[in-house]
This record gives sequence, C-alpha cells and structure tokens, in this order.
Amino acid sequence: MSNIYESAEATLGFISSPCLTKVELRVACRGISDRDALSKPDPCVVLKMQSHGQWFEVDRTEVIRSSSSPVFSKIFLVDYYFEEVQRLRFELHDISSGNNGLRDADFLGAMECTLGQVSVTDTHQKLANCMFLVTAEELSGNDDYVELSFSARKLDDKDFFSKSDPFLEIFRVNDDGTESLVHRTETVMNNLSPVWKSFKVSLNTLCSGDHDRELKIQWECINPKYQMKKKNYRNSGTVILNHCKIIKMYSFLDYIMGGCQIQFTVAIDFTASNGDPRNSCSLHYIHPYQPNEYLKALVAVGEICQDYDSDKMFPAFGFGALIPPDFKVSHDFAVNFDEDNPECAGIQGVVEAYQNCLPKIQLYGPTNIAPIIQKVASSASEEMHTKEAMEYFILLILTDGVITDMADTREAIVHASHLPMSVIIVGVGNADFTDMQILDGDDGILRSPKGEPVLRDIVQFVPFKDFKHVSAEVYRILALGARGLLFGLLVGGLGLPGHMYSQKIQ
Repeated sequence: MSNIYESAEATLGFISSPCLTKVELRVACRGISDRDALSKPDPCVVLKMQSHGQWFEVDRTEVIRSSSSPVFSKIFLVDYYFEEVQRLRFELHDISSGNNGLRDADFLGAMECTLGQVSVTDTHQKLANCMFLVTAEELSGNDDYVELSFSARKLDDKDFFSKSDPFLEIFRVNDDGTESLVHRTETVMNNLSPVWKSFKVSLNTLCSGDHDRELKIQWECINPKYQMKKKNYRNSGTVILNHCKIIKMYSFLDYIMGGCQIQFTVAIDFTASNGDPRNSCSLHYIHPYQPNEYLKALVAVGEICQDYDSDKMFPAFGFGALIPPDFKVSHDFAVNFDEDNPECAGIQGVVEAYQNCLPKIQLYGPTNIAPIIQKVASSASEEMHTKEAMEYFILLILTDGVITDMADTREAIVHASHLPMSVIIVGVGNADFTDMQILDGDDGILRSPKGEPVLRDIVQFVPFKDFKHVSAEVYRILALGARGLLFGLLVGGLGLPGHMYSQKIQ
C-alpha cells in the first residue's frame, strides 16, 4: 500500500458511521392571548436550530385557524447526536388571515431549549401570553409506513345555513394513557358524507412501530348529549376505513444482505483550473508524503463504499484532459488508459492509477460531467433490464468547481433518476460551487432544460472543505441508493431479493 494512501487513511481515520438516533417532536400551546378582540389567533410554530451561532429554520407546523389552544398535527423529525448540544428555538406566530407566510404575521413569543432537555422529559414553558408544550419520542428504527384512506356517511349537520365542514383526527393511546394526535385530515367543506384524501404516516408516528398499540378512531360517531336526550338515537354518522396498506421500507443493509451489489465508479476532474500538478499550489500536486485534496476525498468516500462492493474492482475515469497518444480532449477516459478494462483493484488501485496518470496527461478543459454520468447510466440501464437486476450504481465525481455543460448535465441526471443509480459530487478546493448546489436539488426539484423533473433525488453534493461531514453524506446517499434500487427492481417488474416483501391489510 502506498505511503500516500496510508497517509490519507490516517488523516481521515476518524470518519465512521454517524452515531445518532431520530427524535419526533410534537408541539401544542395553551391559552394564547387574543390580540384581536374580534377573533382568535391563527397560530403556527416555526422550529429553528442553532449552527455556528446562527438560527436556521428547520420546519414549521400547519396554521390552525381561530384557536387559542392548538394541538399541531405536524411532527418535527430531527437527528439527535448525543455528543452534541443541539439548541432548539420554537417560535409562535399569529398568521394573517388568507396568508400562510410569516412576513405579515405577529410574533407571539419563543421557547428555547436543547434537544437533550426535551428528549429527557416533556418540556413545558410559560411564555408571556401562553403555555408552550413540547414532547419528544425516540423512533424505534422501523421505517415502514401505512397508507390510509377514510370517508364518512350521514354526519350530523352542525351549521345553520349550510352543511357541516368535517375533518378527521387520529390519536394514538400512549403507555401512560394519554393521547397524542397522529394525523389531522383536510377539511371537506359543506359535505355530510365526506371522502378525505388518502395519506401516509410512518408506523413510528402512528404506533411507535407496535402493531398492537391502541388507536382511537371512532367508527360510529356518538354524540353523548344526543344519546341521553333522544330515545331512538343511533349515531351521528359513520366513519369508514376504505384502504389500509402497510408498506415495508428496507434499509441499505437489507438490500446488501438480500444480494444487492454496489458498483462504485470514480470520476476525477483533470481540468486546467486545478493548477499545474508540478506546482505545490495545485490541487493535483503530488507530495511525496502528504495526500492532496483529491486523494483525501477519494479515500474518504471510497473507504466507505468499497465495503459494499463484492469484487473491490472500481472503474476510474478522468475528464477535461488532453490524453495520449494524440492529445485530444476527453471527458470520460480510463485513468489506467485501458478503455476495455478501466477497473482498478480497490481504492489503493485507483490511487496508484491516478498517480501514474498525472505525468502522462495535460490538464485542459472544459469541465463537462454529462458524458461520465451518461456512461454510468448506460451501464445501469443495461443492468436494470437483465433478469437478475441486483446491482446499484454509485458514481463519485471529484471536481474543483464550475461545470460548463449545465444543460446537458441536468438532462443526464433527469434520465439517470429513472435508473438504479446515485451520484455523489465532492467539491475540492474553495471555488464557487453554486451550480453543484442546484444539481443537488435541496432547494427545489431539479428539471431538465425541457422542464421534465427528476423522478427522485439521486445527487448529493458536499464540499470537501467540510470533510468532517462527508461520511454522513455518503451514508445518506447509500440510504437513498437502497430506495433507488427498490425503484429499479419494481420498474423492471422483478421480485425483491431474498426475504423482502410488502404486506397489505384488507
């Protein structure tokens, strides 16, 4: 094993699977003061978390109209790192009528605590104008969810001038006998026999993964007052469960244990913007003892992915260089210069091929990554249409900055989103990575130049200067990859490997 490779491993030796659990936070308020004498407030709670001294919005609840003691159905899902102090801020706002935004909202107050505090015990805090209640529950690790659909018939009419506007609430009964709101449907206006939209809720949220936990859904709607007054009273309507389907969600390890194989491919940016490799300022500079940024990034991601690649043979490609023998620019050349067999033996083999390649090429440009995405997508497409369809493709792209074929790249990603494939882009150096953030799709749905949206999010970008977060991002893309594999299997009309199945309840 080369000294450079060992040095890169040592530099990044702390990288391991993130030690965390997920926590659900439920929020309610009591006794919100009425600022408007003519109406009750329309409350909404915004959750913020602190990072580097700044507060950033994580999520927000729905707006509950005309309520001074709201119980929000929105559940906040946060990652809990027990070794970190994670500061939370719950802001209460009164939203203007006809507007769900915060611009014209009245700020009513805020509660601050740590995630550790709220995880240990339910947190109640008295604000100037209300009582704030936050409850937390650690998830069981069961990612399955249930799809439900309800309707009702012949509900009582509670309005004088029109029919009632019904909605349905589902509560679960906790171990201590209390009840927690799980889901609130939309309101169906002016209808005594409503059909509510189907919805999905995780089994963690619904019953903490316990299939025997009691739920509170009243099938015959009984009004106790009417029951006492009317001799022939039967009910105030009937609620009907039209559809219930439990959908099994598989983890990354489920797929690995079921026979899935990861095909890991590396693509390295050899454009001139990286600097002359002979210059110590170059991102491609080969120091005799210290790994450059490309090698660090390659080892950081590759060491994680190679454990799930059975043959440990990794195709490695370069783009943006003039290559021998005719020194024409190429955007998908084999780093070992063997176009018929671009595979290298393990991450060490990729490192050695990279080091041998640098003196033989001329860094050039432009920075086009669509060709390499299309090359891997072609292999993924062939695999998806084979009888076994048991491989998932992960493409690692190491690049130093702005790409020049954005339109073609967007088109290639949209096409690849239909295949068992994911892309990890690691930004090396300190360049402007705005384009990469766009490809990541975290700020909105990525679309092709023709307007076609991606079928699923397959791109994850992380700047390597934040390399302490690289392992978390890699594990995240592997988890997304498992779901992408399921998609590929289903599109191919094939069964799931091994013990995998889905369960349906009539």
